Amino acid sequence: MGGPNLEVFKFSLYLFVPIAALVHFGDPDWYREHVIPYREKLFPSAERTAQRIPKDQSGIRDELNRIRAERLAKKAAREVDEEK
Repeated sequence: MGGPNLEVFKFSLYLFVPIAALVHFGDPDWYREHVIPYREKLFPSAERTAQRIPKDQSGIRDELNRIRAERLAKKAAREVDEEK
C-alpha cells in the first residue's frame, strides 16, 4: 500500500481542487467576462420576451391574432424571396 504520505497527498488534493475551483470560477471579473456574454447568446433579450401576458380572453385573442399576422407576413416574405 501507499502509506501515510499517499494519504496526506490525496487528502490535500481533495481539499485543494474544490477550493481552487471556487477561487477561480467565483471571481466576479471572470463571471462578467465569460458567463454574461454566453448567457446573452442563450437567452433572448428582455425586449424579445413577453413582458405583459394577457389575462383576459379578449387580450389573448388579440395576441393570437397579432402572432398569426406576423407569421403570415413572414411566410409571404419568404415566398417572395423564393420566387426571385
